[in-house]
Amino acid sequence: MLTPVQIAETAASIAAMQESDGAIPWTTGEHTDVWNHVEGAMALVVGGQLDAAAAAYEWCARTQRPDGSWPMKTVNGAVDDHSTESNMVAYLAVGVLHHWAIRHDRAFLERMWPVVRRALDLVVDLQLQFGGIAWAREWDANGPAKVNREALLAGSSSIYQALRAGVALADVMDEPQPEWELAGGRLGHALREHRDQFLDKSVFSMDWYYPVLGGAVRGPAAEARIASQWDTFVVDGLGIRCVSTNPWVTGAETCELVMALAAIGDNRASMLFADMQHLRTDTGGYWTGLVFPENVNWPQEQTTYTAAAVILAWDVLTGTTPGAGVMTGDEIGVEFDEIALECDCPSSDRFAGVAPGTR
Repeated sequence: MLTPVQIAETAASIAAMQESDGAIPWTTGEHTDVWNHVEGAMALVVGGQLDAAAAAYEWCARTQRPDGSWPMKTVNGAVDDHSTESNMVAYLAVGVLHHWAIRHDRAFLERMWPVVRRALDLVVDLQLQFGGIAWAREWDANGPAKVNREALLAGSSSIYQALRAGVALADVMDEPQPEWELAGGRLGHALREHRDQFLDKSVFSMDWYYPVLGGAVRGPAAEARIASQWDTFVVDGLGIRCVSTNPWVTGAETCELVMALAAIGDNRASMLFADMQHLRTDTGGYWTGLVFPENVNWPQEQTTYTAAAVILAWDVLTGTTPGAGVMTGDEIGVEFDEIALECDCPSSDRFAGVAPGTR
């Protein structure tokens, strides 16, 4: 198990790649997306880099668009892809609840709550007939355009976690959000009972463990799901494959599986966390992955999101901060009633063309 000093080194490696405006790119010179940016901010809080974390969250508030979204890619402050990805937009709720659980900073929460509210309102508007969340909305020169009417299992699982976090924040703020609760109930049912309605991305390990990590699948069903693909993705002594067909293990996916296993009480979590430490550098950063059996780090970059996943997994395994319970779901304290009824409205773009704030 890593020491607190080593975790501080890893947090410093993330802060060192943060840009002057607060953005946390994948690595120096690469793009920023809001999901990985928020994960980096969460890790900065755990690792004691509080000023850097504050700058990261302020970037979220400052760069959010009027409809509640962020661009899919920003490079050095310039938008590279204007489109919106729903799970990226939703994840801020998890980060803000994580910050609240650790810091109990009321001023921070009041600053970020309207940002979270706009983000989750947008995500709920993208819910499809069967309960999954449309994965993206494209933009053209005039703004929001085509909705991609397909849902990703991993992305929707992450949104499920974000909706639970959002409802927990709403409770703290005493501003109930019944639409989010209804959407969460429908989404949970879809994730558990209608996985065939999601796009088939089963070659990716994220589709395997994310329904467990996001909290929609627990108990015997979660144990069965983990057992079903363990031999497909887990490489003894190295971590887990990102893609089942490729001899490539990745640190971020391994650490996410660590958190999923810890959430269901599977003691193999610590073993996997130890297995992936071959990706650690002498300065506390982490290579993205390793190609085997050649044992070559690829790509040749150390990424903030890998370092962040390590810090969050360490926190879950050690219980160092209350934020660990946000990642396992224990600290969220929100459960949705399962809703199997289909919506009788046109779903994903039912508010298309409606100006923000007029719903």
